[in-house]
Amino acid sequence: MSSNTTPLLSVHDLSVSFGSHTVVHNISFHINAGEKLALVGESGSGKTVSALSLLRLVANAKITGRALFNAGDLLSLPERELRIIRGQDIAMIFQEPMTALNPLMSVGDQIAEVIALKQGLAQVKCAQLAIDLLAETGIEEPQRRYLAYPHQLSGGQRQRAMIAMALACQPKLLLADEPTTALDVSLRGQILDLLDRLQRERGMAVLMITHDLNLVRRFADRVVVMEQGHIVEQGGTAALFAQPQHPYTQRLMASRPERDPLASNSVPSDAAPVMVAQGLRVTYPTHLPGLRGWFKRGEFVAVQGADFSLLPGQTLGVMGESGSGKSTLALAVLGLLPSQGQLRVAGGRWGTTGAGDKALRRQIQVVFQDPFSSLSPRMTVEDIVGEGLGVFEPLMSPEQRRARVVQALHDVGLDRDTTGSLSTLLGRYPHEFSGGQRQRLAIARALIIQPQVLVLDEPTSALDVTVQKQVLQLLQRLQRERGLSYLLITHDVAVIRAMAHTVLVMKTGQVLESGPVETVLSQPNHAYTRILVRAAD
Repeated sequence: MSSNTTPLLSVHDLSVSFGSHTVVHNISFHINAGEKLALVGESGSGKTVSALSLLRLVANAKITGRALFNAGDLLSLPERELRIIRGQDIAMIFQEPMTALNPLMSVGDQIAEVIALKQGLAQVKCAQLAIDLLAETGIEEPQRRYLAYPHQLSGGQRQRAMIAMALACQPKLLLADEPTTALDVSLRGQILDLLDRLQRERGMAVLMITHDLNLVRRFADRVVVMEQGHIVEQGGTAALFAQPQHPYTQRLMASRPERDPLASNSVPSDAAPVMVAQGLRVTYPTHLPGLRGWFKRGEFVAVQGADFSLLPGQTLGVMGESGSGKSTLALAVLGLLPSQGQLRVAGGRWGTTGAGDKALRRQIQVVFQDPFSSLSPRMTVEDIVGEGLGVFEPLMSPEQRRARVVQALHDVGLDRDTTGSLSTLLGRYPHEFSGGQRQRLAIARALIIQPQVLVLDEPTSALDVTVQKQVLQLLQRLQRERGLSYLLITHDVAVIRAMAHTVLVMKTGQVLESGPVETVLSQPNHAYTRILVRAAD
């Protein structure tokens, strides 16, 4: 951290309003040159709006207060002067690179465009600098990746490309908005190490916006905690984590997944598995180069001979990095991808008859990672939750159907909306709910037809720590009450610890290790498992 007594950025009484609604209330904080400051809070706490407001990037907002940077006030500078500062002196890494990057331009051209705009260099020079930046951020084969489009890169590569773009003009301050939230635990560590190295080498300050407390503890020098638009606490990272003073900060620190699943010994020893796989193999066709491609197709093996079983009332966790094959495994189990080998679900097999597949579909349902994209924006809560009844119980009367929907919502803790009205709740749309509420709706939709098995595909990865804990507690309660079996797909070791009875560790389509969760996570045999567990600590 710099010894300079004058802060690089000093924010005084910042308020942000939309119409008559104030979302940020008179907050003040500062960041020194070369310092790493974390702005922490749940979704809706105002942390991202606060950061975007510093560069006046929030549309239709009334912003008051002062933000002193380089002896000028960012909030009162003319737009022309502020445009020079954006990207040059203050750069930003956005939360979701897939939406922040232009899908119609190669990542290299996008980085070169920033350099040309800010520095006015020749096109060839801009291209070479862009390649150098890609190499500096750890992207392999930077010349080739320069020509790649965003959809052709992995999540970690896209995030590195975003960092390269932000560093293009050597900014003094980097605003990083949830830069690791959608990444695997090992990729998260790599991006964090990259930011730490670049920050030290370039001497820039970093304002990290996040709800990931493990990331904060590992990265930040100081922490500012926000709740509902107010700063409730701030201080040095070590001191704040050791003795949080405010109840909200204490609640955030305590919001770790707690283990409370159905006890393993509650399942009869002679119980038949609800799911069994032997030598499960999933492949994708690929195009062979040259003349061979005219006569023969190649194949990419996404899952290579997986063996596993799932007992009633138990949770099988499948963990691994992106590209490990865990989501492909889930799609095969759901009958959405063809597979080879033996696979039985609820005593049946996929692909026997149409009627047989429909009967199986009732026994196994899925809860997706992002409920906002998996719930139809044009359907009401009543239609979304009750949709399965129209398929599997078409003779049910409207009154009976509504009663089942109401019961399903009650089971997941959604009885009334904020006005206390059940009818208003049933008529609302997904965009009117928080992330945690939308995930509860997705669980209610899956449970209403009373399946035996739920496939949970990263069910909490997009949620804040407090909401994550609530959703996991809900899933554990439902498992105890209904004897549900879960196939849990996740890269979060803490979620595996809290939920799973047994675990599979996958990498590049292979099952490297499996067994009881306590044994695998406390005494891992494979080096890859040890890396995953160590990265989560």
